[in-house]
Amino acid sequence: MDSFSHSFDPTSLREYDIRGVVGQTLHPADAFAIGRVFGSIVAGQGGRTVAVGYDGRLSSPDLEPELVRGLVASGIEVLRIGRGPTPMLYYAAISQQADGGVMVTGSHNPPEYNGFKMVLANKPFFGRQIQDIGARAAAGDVVAAEPGHVRDVDVMADYVARLLSDWDGGDRLLNVVWDNGNGAAGEALQRLVGSLPGHHTVLNGEIDGRFPAHHPDPTVAKNLRQLIAEVRERGADLGIAFDGDADRIGAVDNEGNILAGDQLLVVLARDVLRDKPGATIIADVKASQVLFDEVAAAGGTPLMWRTGHSLIKSKMAEIGSPLAGEMSGHIFFADRWYGFDDALYAAIRLLGIVARMGGTLAEVRAALPHVQNTPELRFDCDDTRKFAVIAEVAERLKQDGAKVSTIDGVRVSTADGWWLLRASNTQAVLVARAEAKTEEGLARLKSALVAQLSSSGLAAPDFSGENAGH
Repeated sequence: MDSFSHSFDPTSLREYDIRGVVGQTLHPADAFAIGRVFGSIVAGQGGRTVAVGYDGRLSSPDLEPELVRGLVASGIEVLRIGRGPTPMLYYAAISQQADGGVMVTGSHNPPEYNGFKMVLANKPFFGRQIQDIGARAAAGDVVAAEPGHVRDVDVMADYVARLLSDWDGGDRLLNVVWDNGNGAAGEALQRLVGSLPGHHTVLNGEIDGRFPAHHPDPTVAKNLRQLIAEVRERGADLGIAFDGDADRIGAVDNEGNILAGDQLLVVLARDVLRDKPGATIIADVKASQVLFDEVAAAGGTPLMWRTGHSLIKSKMAEIGSPLAGEMSGHIFFADRWYGFDDALYAAIRLLGIVARMGGTLAEVRAALPHVQNTPELRFDCDDTRKFAVIAEVAERLKQDGAKVSTIDGVRVSTADGWWLLRASNTQAVLVARAEAKTEEGLARLKSALVAQLSSSGLAAPDFSGENAGH
């Protein structure tokens, strides 16, 4: 035991990662402490190697060496893969047979943020495990070890080649527009499109942690305006966008319509189910009923699960599901891939489907049942109160005899459709959504939601969704 002890800002230890504002709630000393404690956890399980990567944020080159130093101090051999997308780190951990992996990334947060995503024995490292890092750091509970060492490992060429090996697009040459959003996928994406058939246009390909073009979050419609305009101008077959670290995907069809995460999952699921009839396809509780119905219609078994990429990944592994997705654009392939969320891989599979289809992506989207829905609504609710509100609403609904799923918050089904209220795992907010077959039905669902919020002393959300997506 050495004389190490460290206290994190409590707001930085999140459900799925460690994250904060650099210089305020996150510092290089935190990076060292994460390396020191995570390395001790790996060593405590008999592990020896940890892969480390970092994204394109301006602060990442300052945080990554301190993380590496902490791991080395715990006796770990660090496989340093350099700058790239988060899924490339996941791939490196698997292909290099590392015992753990840490990615320095602020994901899709504003430029002043950064953070750390971890995997242990190729499983998500989250929830109580992250809180445990804080507790062990404060207690100085780390291994005494001979210093480890560092090896630089270039996995990018191998990663891109592995992505390309699952290209299955046939003879049709596609015209594709990509928006990298100045995110960490830049270099890998350039290599990828350089080897794909068809015509490819890359927007904002340069990695720039200031995100000068627009914020790199493809679930927010205004961030896709540039992509939509370019798709229409070029008469492209589709457009693809990534978030800041490329573990989430956004897509637009040939007419420039945005495909929501659940619509994209329908397209991907039909393709997987052709080879794997009856397979279970997982989607989060925010997804449209259309998705669950279409999976069943395509011969699959739909499963609604809790929102959160770590939770979905864990459930997939548990039941052997080949494909899962979230409204937020996390798409997880275990069919021919490794079960982690990878926007570049999801893009390859989507391109293959479009290249093999007779018609257009817009026609596929238009043929889906049309429903009326709200955007994802996020509104402030104190961390100490948010779960209590859900419990109160659930209890009242139970007394009313409502048809409710409580897998994650409450999802209430009525003759009109459904509405959802859940507490965010990562922010002091409640999340709501409603979907109906008609406008009138949607109005009734909104009223029911507002009435429940009112009974718990909360105001109605802004149903325009203008404040969503932060």
